Amino acid sequence: MSSHLQWMVVRNNSAFLLKGAHGQTFTTEANNLKGKNSFRYSGLVQEKTVGVAPTKEGDGIVLTTRKTSFRNKPGKNLNTVNFKTSSGPRRVLNKIRNTLRKTKYRKDLKMAALRRASALMRAQRTKAAPAAKTTAAKKD
Repeated sequence: MSSHLQWMVVRNNSAFLLKGAHGQTFTTEANNLKGKNSFRYSGLVQEKTVGVAPTKEGDGIVLTTRKTSFRNKPGKNLNTVNFKTSSGPRRVLNKIRNTLRKTKYRKDLKMAALRRASALMRAQRTKAAPAAKTTAAKKD
């Protein structure tokens, strides 16, 4: 079945849909980088999808792409790569950028994937505790 036909079936009837304010419709499906209910970002109907999510431990990023060879086997059609943020956020972003660019895999989603990865890494950062102020004891 073509992806356009699948989109016509799924776009208004899906368990992942969320109705937002001012006529916006959002979705919670996997591999949807922006959370928008649109054909371009859909992780359900596109043949090639890109997903960026945090790791279960919360110390890195998981880049998920869909293989086109196992389209009818959902258990085998995802390719996942873990990136640890301990190596540095710029290095992780460059690896994601190069993966999408050099394989020519959904060039239109490159910036959305980088923005999502950057936001996730920013959220995973731990803030340093502020230094405790010491006050000098008064002498009588």
